Amino acid sequence: MKTAVLTLFSLVFAITLQSPFHGAAGAAIETVVDTSGKKLRADANYYIIPAVPFTICSLVSCSNGGGLTLDSVDDSCPLDVVIEKANEGLPLTFTPYDTKKTVIRVSTDLNIRFSEVDQRCANFSTVWKVDDSHHDGSVGQRIVTTGGALGNPGENTILNWFKIEKFDDAYKLVYCPTVCPSCKPHVCKDLGMFVDSNKRKHLATSDEPFKVKFQKA
Repeated sequence: MKTAVLTLFSLVFAITLQSPFHGAAGAAIETVVDTSGKKLRADANYYIIPAVPFTICSLVSCSNGGGLTLDSVDDSCPLDVVIEKANEGLPLTFTPYDTKKTVIRVSTDLNIRFSEVDQRCANFSTVWKVDDSHHDGSVGQRIVTTGGALGNPGENTILNWFKIEKFDDAYKLVYCPTVCPSCKPHVCKDLGMFVDSNKRKHLATSDEPFKVKFQKA
């Protein structure tokens, strides 16, 4: 009898190890780290910077590509998330869907927001969201804008959730919300770059991810 119980236990244990759910849970526990190798925390400010420097040129000069900041195409609100020309951009915070968690982990739904309100659009939040109304239909890219809401996962906030995923020796940002199982399915897309007619570089859904790191502000 004892041998049968041990055999059954071993079989259940083996099945658990091979389960796809076990693998998914194992992947999800990895902690995101900043450029100093320290864990990313929900109570701290960070810059999102390119993992590989690149050059951005204007009509008069060129400079190394920097971090992420806020700008507007036509002075309207809310402001869009764009790639800064020279410096590290504006500081941001990350808020996981489980607000009791203080450490940021890969493959976890979270809100991203700029730490300070921009006075050009003071009545709008700086929480990121995917803009369904403003996109380039020819390539299927949707830009990332602001004006989203923190928390409250559901159909009305499904555009506000992002994830951080490992990408080679760095990370990438992804729009692939799983925080609302009852919501209609959304196509998972990496966040990359979209260049508008004014040569402004927007963060947007893309087939080519923007490879990033996180620098403590």
